[in-house]
Amino acid sequence: MNKMSLTGFSEKDFGAILTQYKYNLHSGDIIAGTIFHQESQGFLVDVGVNIAGYLPVDEILLGFSNNLYDFRYLVNNTREFFILAYNKDRQQLLLSIKRLDYIRAWKRIKQLESENIILNVPMYSLNKGGIVTVLEGLHSFIPRSHLITFTNYEFMLQYCLPCKLLLADEKNNKIILSHKLALLDLYSDLLKVGTLVYGQITQIKQYGIFITIYGIPALLHISEIGYEYIKNVHHKFQIGNKIKVKIIHVDMKQARLSVSRRELI
Repeated sequence: MNKMSLTGFSEKDFGAILTQYKYNLHSGDIIAGTIFHQESQGFLVDVGVNIAGYLPVDEILLGFSNNLYDFRYLVNNTREFFILAYNKDRQQLLLSIKRLDYIRAWKRIKQLESENIILNVPMYSLNKGGIVTVLEGLHSFIPRSHLITFTNYEFMLQYCLPCKLLLADEKNNKIILSHKLALLDLYSDLLKVGTLVYGQITQIKQYGIFITIYGIPALLHISEIGYEYIKNVHHKFQIGNKIKVKIIHVDMKQARLSVSRRELI
């Protein structure tokens, strides 16, 4: 049996068919059923009425693989399905597990967002912009700007990374995570405003010095280096050196710190 075509189907057709047989089912409903037969591109499902259910292979998983061989265990499995539509020509309900999992995944993600907790997510692949990962079965992304600097990203792919939700946009199916925000949370007791810490210099600019503190980027603006005017910052500091600074601001949106040395000199 080939994948079902929905050409010519409308909500009116669906309603007429179900009314004729006195079935109270609609597109978008959740229905229980038992998968009883595997076909070349999907499965037949007994949903307890005279209209058969059909589950296409590409409506099974939210994940990365749709290898039919992996799904043979589904036969004789009883579970819930999402009704996508009704195929008038075949008189079959088009069912989906993926759509149901998608809806439930977003409910869990919204709950995680409200709880503002640290999440340990697997790292699957790299691109120029950052790391691709998965949260609750949905593709997610960690921008490079929200990652600490690893010497070997490929090596890190075998690990889970602590992150916090930065953006959860269900309308556009967009999930953005931040590793740096998770670090700020983990080191919150050590990175309070007024705390004295050591950081390593990573960049030197005319307007200030960039340092890292527990992997978190921090800016020591030239106005916060001291009370005396500094003509050339490069003459006073070197990349790689560690310096003592005082935290004066914690930016939880950008996951970065502002620091000062004015009161330390």
